[in-house]
Amino acid sequence: MKTTTISYIGHDRTVEFAASELTKYMSLLLGHDVPVTQTDAVNEEAISVGLIADMPELAVPDVTDPALDDAIAISVHSGKGIIAGINPRSVLIAVYRYLTEQGCRWVRPGVDGEYVPKVDHLRGVTLAETPSYRHRGICIEGAVSVDHVRNIIDWMPKLGYNGYFTQFRESYTFFDRWYSHEGNPLVKGEHISVADAQRYLANCVDEIGKRGLLYHAVGHGWTCEPFGISGLSWDSCDVELDEATTQFLAEVKGERKLWGGVPLNTNLCYGNPEVRRRIVEDIADYSVKNPHIDIMHFWLADGSNNHCECPLCCDTRPSDLYVQMLNELDELLSSRNIPVKIVFLIYVDLLWPPVKYTILNPDRFILMFAPITRTYSSPLAIQTQPLPLAPFVRNELEMPKSVEENVAFLQSWQQDCPCDSFDFDYHLMWDHYKDPGYYNISELINQDVKMLQVLGLNGFVSCQTQRACFPTGLPMVTLGQTLWDNLLSFDAIANDYFKSAYGADGKQVQAYLSRLSELFDPVHLRREKPAVSPESALMFQIARQVILDFQPVIEEHLSGDISCWNSSWHYLKHHAEISLPLADALFARASGDKEKAHEIWLTVANMAQEREEQLNTVLDVWLFVGTLSGLFRK
Repeated sequence: MKTTTISYIGHDRTVEFAASELTKYMSLLLGHDVPVTQTDAVNEEAISVGLIADMPELAVPDVTDPALDDAIAISVHSGKGIIAGINPRSVLIAVYRYLTEQGCRWVRPGVDGEYVPKVDHLRGVTLAETPSYRHRGICIEGAVSVDHVRNIIDWMPKLGYNGYFTQFRESYTFFDRWYSHEGNPLVKGEHISVADAQRYLANCVDEIGKRGLLYHAVGHGWTCEPFGISGLSWDSCDVELDEATTQFLAEVKGERKLWGGVPLNTNLCYGNPEVRRRIVEDIADYSVKNPHIDIMHFWLADGSNNHCECPLCCDTRPSDLYVQMLNELDELLSSRNIPVKIVFLIYVDLLWPPVKYTILNPDRFILMFAPITRTYSSPLAIQTQPLPLAPFVRNELEMPKSVEENVAFLQSWQQDCPCDSFDFDYHLMWDHYKDPGYYNISELINQDVKMLQVLGLNGFVSCQTQRACFPTGLPMVTLGQTLWDNLLSFDAIANDYFKSAYGADGKQVQAYLSRLSELFDPVHLRREKPAVSPESALMFQIARQVILDFQPVIEEHLSGDISCWNSSWHYLKHHAEISLPLADALFARASGDKEKAHEIWLTVANMAQEREEQLNTVLDVWLFVGTLSGLFRK
């Protein structure tokens, strides 16, 4: 094996990077350097890395679109063979798939999440795979540094993810939350400039390009930026608008003004042809200036029950006006030979499907189902007889909470909309904090991803904090692995994860965190049970004792010599120490003592804030504190 060499075919940047990754990890596996060279054809005496098209005797997997779809083929034995993909991104995924077969694991983003065993020889590997779903992505959210984003971009293809989404034009608000240390009074920070955010984003986009990932961009903002109104965040602003601009805002209850003072939340008068023209021209111009964007998201304003009531709009559903704009956008993009794919969003008011217009060119568009008001106490499901939709009453809509209601809206859209599509969901945005063991939410993710195929959805983009690994990275690993292979059982994923992340005693951690997930009563934390609940209070008491009983086990494992395992146990130690007072705060709340619950919660928040430096790669303190603090208001 010491004579093993790697040859990569051609000059593609991502293929070259894939070969360098293979060299790096094989050298670690074997304990000696593995050389790499560039060639123009298969090297029969090496491991050849490249595109399937450059492997003349290799069968081409059946994919619909080689630019959007992934497929891999591996045949390596005795240090010789091929590792190939249908596109450069697939080549990189194939390399990581081969390394996974050799025992490598990536249990969370960052170097301390890498487990690379020492081996005397490499296993022979023969496989050909296509993933279960086309869209397998993560969307920026929470508070992030440029390094946090680079870490997750680096980690994604190792788990089979293929796309990354940077919201808004600069992703300013996400970077600024971190660098200003918003929500953490214990750390001094400073607000960044828009130029800073642009520089950070460009750095991250370069990392996306290096890996050949599908690049999704923008989303909200098209309802303000084309009109000279900045859309950097969801913060209210004091901007004064002239009458020439105000005339384009949605008229609600007789007034045209910024909705709650927030441009991103302000819809427009979409019945006005000039409004639609400005928006679609801005999207087209932006696409020309940013040809590296593969998938452009065109969303309307955030918020709900905030649509225009003027005579131009009041007789037409928001979804009809939206589809009218989509058709106008496609016509303009086609006339200018702009190939970008456009994602449109069915979400809040737009869940109610159009009744006047249909999409004329489905190949241009990707439907994004965003059930933001759903419960996570039940997995996605489909009814034999779809539930009837609630009537559409402009600006008086009650959003669906059950998964069955949400799915009924999706099915209604799908009747006349044969577009590519994916689920845009929020399991790891807020809900994982309501499951401190991270076990139940991981199992739900596995169930939901399996159901996507049944629902006619071709994947999932996770709208989430970039640091969702406290205590473990199991939810993100489960998501990536199930999107690649929806036949994988959750038990198989979890069993492998805990062994990889914690070593021989991973089974004990698995049982411990599974028990915590039950005892912290996520249904109660979602406020789907009464706040005062003797049953839940008892569970929080038991959770406290379970943590105390397990702390000696954690202490026994804090001095290991394998970096990945050592870090995992140290994060678990911090998690136990923070979870103890959290259990006390929840016990007080469930017992009806709001004052005591609030007092103890402040201790929990302070502990997380004090440890932000040690935990910053695995815990988004801003989002953790912001999410759970609502449970403990006096």
